[in-house]
Amino acid sequence: MISAQKHVALSPSRFIFQTIALEASLPIAPQKPPSLQSKGNYFKVSRDILFPYIKDHLEEYLSAHWEEDECKQDVHLLKKQVEEDLRLHRACAQHSLDQSGHTDEEKAIREVVDNVLWQMASDRKSTALKQLQGHMWRAAYAAGRIKGEVYQDVVPSIRRWRLQGLKVYIYSSGSVEAQKLLFGYSVEGDVLDLFNGHFDTNIGTKVESKSYVRIAERMGCPPEEIMFLTDVTREAKAAEDAGVNVAVVVRPGNMELTEEERSHYNLITTFSQLEVTGSA
Repeated sequence: MISAQKHVALSPSRFIFQTIALEASLPIAPQKPPSLQSKGNYFKVSRDILFPYIKDHLEEYLSAHWEEDECKQDVHLLKKQVEEDLRLHRACAQHSLDQSGHTDEEKAIREVVDNVLWQMASDRKSTALKQLQGHMWRAAYAAGRIKGEVYQDVVPSIRRWRLQGLKVYIYSSGSVEAQKLLFGYSVEGDVLDLFNGHFDTNIGTKVESKSYVRIAERMGCPPEEIMFLTDVTREAKAAEDAGVNVAVVVRPGNMELTEEERSHYNLITTFSQLEVTGSA
């Protein structure tokens, strides 16, 4: 069992957390010694609202926007992903996804729907998929159909960290645009001013250690000055291998940790357990 009273001390600097996760909370980054990156631990909305919204409204969205340049670019990117998968002999949905190749628009849209649903069922994190999802969520947020629901400890904790001199970043499998939508249309209002920057899979996947090295370079600090918060141990290991400090966030509904993982990582159940020491 994890004690809710256990606290993890941080030295102020920068921290990065990830936005899109099944059930999540937020992380922070300290400066000297660690900055903090975190993933998938502050939002509760993805599993219950965001992803089902895509499945339920995908065909409707494509039909409404099919001839628009942005939608054409999304479909083109999905097509390039299929071509890359075939070239690298990776599993993929076998569809051409060529808008211009069909006189039957309905059939072409159906192929895109099948491809997207296949990627989601396979838990793919491709940039092509995340871009289309981000554009759909943007329209839904703007129309007031959905809002980003955050855990109650998240916003107060981040505000406290910022007052203590921390810089806060997001690293997510969701696109930067989708991240900004989540926090721009949250139940707490527009809280984008809490964050110093955003990263997505354009910088690399979250299970590759090189991604965290690139993020540190972009942030202008060594990896050991970063603290990364995540709810996925594969990501925690990748960050650790890059020299980044790590804490694993445990929320209801997250994947169960092994005894080895529990003993290896610093575990927290709420952002309020992160205490900043020193000064920025």
